[in-house]
Amino acid sequence: MEQDRPAPDAGLAPDDPDAGRLAVLLDSAFLLLLATSLGRYLTHHPGNPRIPWVIGLGVALAVAQPVGSWLAHRRPPAPGHRRRLWPLALVVALWVVLVLLAPSFAWCAVPLVYTALRTLPARAAIPLVAALTLLVVIGEVRLGGVDANLVLLPPAVAALATAVFLYMERQAERQRALIADLVRTRRELAATERREGTLAERERLAMEIHDTLAQGLSSQQMLLQAADRTWEADPVTARTHVRTAAEVAARNLAEARRFVHDLAPAELADGRTLDQALRSLAERESAESGLPVRFHLDGAPVPLPAAAQSALLRIAQGALANVREHAGASAAALTLSFLGDQAVLDIADDGRGFHPVGPGGPRPGPPGADGGGRGHGLPAMRARLRQLGGTLTVESTPGEGTVVSAAIPLEPRRAPLEPR
Repeated sequence: MEQDRPAPDAGLAPDDPDAGRLAVLLDSAFLLLLATSLGRYLTHHPGNPRIPWVIGLGVALAVAQPVGSWLAHRRPPAPGHRRRLWPLALVVALWVVLVLLAPSFAWCAVPLVYTALRTLPARAAIPLVAALTLLVVIGEVRLGGVDANLVLLPPAVAALATAVFLYMERQAERQRALIADLVRTRRELAATERREGTLAERERLAMEIHDTLAQGLSSQQMLLQAADRTWEADPVTARTHVRTAAEVAARNLAEARRFVHDLAPAELADGRTLDQALRSLAERESAESGLPVRFHLDGAPVPLPAAAQSALLRIAQGALANVREHAGASAAALTLSFLGDQAVLDIADDGRGFHPVGPGGPRPGPPGADGGGRGHGLPAMRARLRQLGGTLTVESTPGEGTVVSAAIPLEPRRAPLEPR
């Protein structure tokens, strides 16, 4: 059984231009038919005693139809409330009386059919349309006698108009449902993108904090612990450790400020290149931690994107921090190689090494694996490289040291066009 459909324009805003234009069109057609029918009646029935009644009902109908349409358009029902039906009931009642007095007004029912379909639910509108059509047939038979065309034409027109109108309304309802689904899907997609963006930003923050502030605080802790152990026996060395810790704190503060403003690492500021930043990192690590770190450049440097330079520098900082804290190494080396189609950064040490579980990762647990079992350094390195299309390789053997290799592909250079 067909469910009642809502009134088609019940959900329209009072200032909906389409509903307003349709109402004006229907009212204009109704008034035109009404005026034509009245003129025909006056022409064909001069001196009829019903003329005053017909004119009065015609004027009342000419006023009631536009006023009722205006009220329905300007004051749509609130959600959950019934539409005001009295304007339509008044117009239909006036028209019925007018048709009974003068059958010439029967064809004014055409605009009323559309008004009923727009105002009432389907199960109420269809019987009303059928009743209006029957009254039109009766009026035409009274006016012109029994004729097959007059009997069959009004029902055919009414059925066609009703079927087309209901079909268009169902299509409009499906379209509104589709638009609602699209809007809901877009909102869900936007919410998902926001969540993914939040997770990505949290991952980025974790990597930045691990590779900058956490490593700096670890260095400060080691220096202050060393100063505490030698404070009584060797005050000069202890003060040196304290001054170095203060320098590390100052650099950390600068990193924190740049981190807050989402700027490049401090080592890459002022136009310094990646090889210069890595060389400075090696010299500073050697001076502060006592671990000899040498830097080697292999190949002719090529310009790298800022994101690639920052990622490789952060990876070097994190790897050296692991070497310093957990590898027990006596020396380390940074090698930056430009191999034509990729840039490769190798961080090697001669420490205790560990057992990798695969080509890209260590076995968790041993101190040399990655931060004393904390396991955040290497995943952060891989995440950085993954964003740039790069790869991370870890090669290690117990007792023979470790080599961490970070490779980032370079954009291919276009060959110059040969002249024809």
